Amino acid sequence: MKQYQDIFERYEKKYLLTKEQHAALMHELKDIVHVDQYGETTILNIYYDTPDHRLIRASLEKPIYKEKLRLRCYGIPEPDSPAFIELKKKYRGIVYKRRTDMTYEQAIRFLASSDDGASSQIEKEIRYFTRVHSPLSPAMVIACERTAMAGNADPELRITFDRNIRWRDADLDLTHGSEGKPVNDSDAVLMEVKIRDALSLDLAHLFCDLSIYPTSFSKYGTAYEQMTAEKLQKKVRIYSYDRTLIWDHHGKQCYHGRRLLGSNRLLSGNRASHRASVLP
Repeated sequence: MKQYQDIFERYEKKYLLTKEQHAALMHELKDIVHVDQYGETTILNIYYDTPDHRLIRASLEKPIYKEKLRLRCYGIPEPDSPAFIELKKKYRGIVYKRRTDMTYEQAIRFLASSDDGASSQIEKEIRYFTRVHSPLSPAMVIACERTAMAGNADPELRITFDRNIRWRDADLDLTHGSEGKPVNDSDAVLMEVKIRDALSLDLAHLFCDLSIYPTSFSKYGTAYEQMTAEKLQKKVRIYSYDRTLIWDHHGKQCYHGRRLLGSNRLLSGNRASHRASVLP
């Protein structure tokens, strides 16, 4: 018998907490929630995307419908460790998640294959998703330390706290560890409240008293933006354009010269091949 839930339909509210807010909230939550059977866990995900990152770019535009595919492990896996392939969709604020389990090695092979082989309805849906968005491949690893909690009076209430969120876009094999670059403010704690309907009044008042407000935050989306900014910055460091004054054969000042940053050496190029332009 399966020991996990494979179909979800719920609201997921996200909050970014400071260390002080997190400490104060944990003190107040002790009578409302308890650490569940998963307790403290290292979460590792491989997010799948197209070579041009079409899925995450579409998600960052905040459409009313968005979807993503990931492979999740709890702890650094071995080839025969349990793994979950998760198809996550969000429509008008409601999150729909469907997942299937297999070993890590089987999951990697399943997602890399274009065969139609699928033994369950969820696997068929995942296979359809991979065909529609082909070609998909591992795009990024996201890892974090998670504390998972469940409601005392409401068993459907779940609250998770993610710390030390990190990412890498190379060496996308979870068996190689959970190392990565920190996502933005590494001291912040991401809280997710997962509920079937509305937030209870007790929690709403508690969050308000501690100045805790919902926010839009995507681990993969934030890491992708950070990765893109780093790559752009790297290109700027390699090549810098400056407004170099030279004289053309007509005696006019004109712009020419792409220079290495920090160097006075002009890169290769034929001055005569550039059109002269008068500088202001």
